[in-house]
Amino acid sequence: MARSITFFNNKGGVGKTTLLCNIAAYVADEYGAKVLVIDADPQCNATQYMFGDKKLSYFYEETSSFTLYNVIRPLSLGKGYSRELSVSTSPRFDVDVLPGDPRLALTEDLLAKDWGSAIGGDARGMRTTLLFAELMKRCDGYDYVFFDVGPSLGSINRAVLLASDFFVAPMSIDIFSVKAIENISTWMSKWKKQWDVGVLNVDDPDEVDVELARELQFVGYVSQQYIAKADSKGNKRAVNAYERIMRQFEDVVSRELSETTPLAAPNKRFDLGAIPNLHSLIPLSQSARAPVFKLKAQDGVRGAHFSKVKDSRETFGAVAEEIVERSGWLE
Repeated sequence: MARSITFFNNKGGVGKTTLLCNIAAYVADEYGAKVLVIDADPQCNATQYMFGDKKLSYFYEETSSFTLYNVIRPLSLGKGYSRELSVSTSPRFDVDVLPGDPRLALTEDLLAKDWGSAIGGDARGMRTTLLFAELMKRCDGYDYVFFDVGPSLGSINRAVLLASDFFVAPMSIDIFSVKAIENISTWMSKWKKQWDVGVLNVDDPDEVDVELARELQFVGYVSQQYIAKADSKGNKRAVNAYERIMRQFEDVVSRELSETTPLAAPNKRFDLGAIPNLHSLIPLSQSARAPVFKLKAQDGVRGAHFSKVKDSRETFGAVAEEIVERSGWLE
């Protein structure tokens, strides 16, 4: 069964999509894992990052294309779950992708309305809420499914988390990320209780498979977008202004999430690793639609940038290896 991992933070602009796409590419490249990225963010940033303009035009202008909206639309029309699943392979990231779709935003109201019915035990409401969990049944050919989501605490993300085995919290180094963790904890605690009540009250157990919902575990957090400098021993570390905030993360995450969500690795720190500010490598990566660690001269890499590209493979790799280990894929 494919392991599903959602990268999620209630704060926007934390580098979530860049992290997810590079980790997905690393896991496929380093481990030979079969990886699917599902872009469940209506802004479709992961899709835009991994495909060129011509392919994007096809996704959004041609009726023959297949995006996540094709999975959701039959359900919104009362026709049940879609049986189709068509994916596209990103040529530079070398992973399969179920492209996002801006029309996904239109389904937020449907999912929110049916969530109200689901927590009362209504079978239709529960089936709608289990949309992504049911989709996972068709992903058994993959080792990993990575979900990219927006920063909202809304019904789409709630449905995605019900389909997820694990979630990772990307964090930018600011006090707003600390507050976002508090918000996630409160929100998750509330909807988990509501879901459990809905399962107990379900009208007709034969009409809905509540076992599709997965047991979500917290893998850890990744610190990102900080300025690093070499210390007296040559080791790179965050400058003081960032380090003061980073020191708060372990305690805040422990206090807020350890009670809300089971831990994938109870005996380890929550810190999965750190991705410093990679400066111009990020826009080069976005323009090339390629992982940072696979950038080449033809993508605009010059001089000292080559060593930074090499270093980035180690940086993303350290985080990816922690995720793979904690998700138990190698066991």
